[in-house]
Amino acid sequence: MSTCMLCHTHFEEVDSWSTLFSLAEPDPLCSTCSDKFKKVDGELCETCGRPFLELSDEYREGNLCYDCVRWEKDARWQGVLTMNRSIYLYNNFAKDVISLYKFRGDYVISAIFKTPLKKAFKTHFNPSYLVVPIPLSDERLYERGFNQAKALAGLLDVPVHEVLARTHLEKQSKKSRDERISGGNVFRVIDVVKDKDILLVDDIYTTGSTLRHAAAVLIEAGAKSVSSLTLMRG
Repeated sequence: MSTCMLCHTHFEEVDSWSTLFSLAEPDPLCSTCSDKFKKVDGELCETCGRPFLELSDEYREGNLCYDCVRWEKDARWQGVLTMNRSIYLYNNFAKDVISLYKFRGDYVISAIFKTPLKKAFKTHFNPSYLVVPIPLSDERLYERGFNQAKALAGLLDVPVHEVLARTHLEKQSKKSRDERISGGNVFRVIDVVKDKDILLVDDIYTTGSTLRHAAAVLIEAGAKSVSSLTLMRG
């Protein structure tokens, strides 16, 4: 008998050969909570990982969504982010869980994402990547008590490299897409990244601005490529 980490109800685990021989983590969620997360699947934008299933054809150009087409047509951002892959869509249930984890400081919730994060990492990337969490500013870290991106990166069971630092500015969630894109770069590189393939880790991909700003300074510092793994796709 296990207890769901979200709704705290008791449930019977479904035994499998993997769990019996410790090849997989026991499920930390009951089936009801697990089913409320909507996985990103089907045909995706080759750059940002946006699902094409519910996207109108007018917002697609070949293998790219219209957002990525606009990014790639801007000389400042062309080729900066090689690829993003996300695990879940940012639906209402996911928003509630992220709020509980990120803003109300329930750090232990990160454990529910370990298995899907490791699976996504193994599917789309490999251990040769330098795993880099998106940093918080010192002020935001003090407010929150922990960096949610670093906690997620730590679940991958590979070395985590904090090669970026961040300047404190207004929250990105309060800005429009244009404000996020045109704003000054809040990131700086604080360690050697030359000739490295970088994998940024963050909780949510929305406009892609945060990840591309981080990727830009890494490329300028000599990184070979920059991709990203995010928990949610807004």
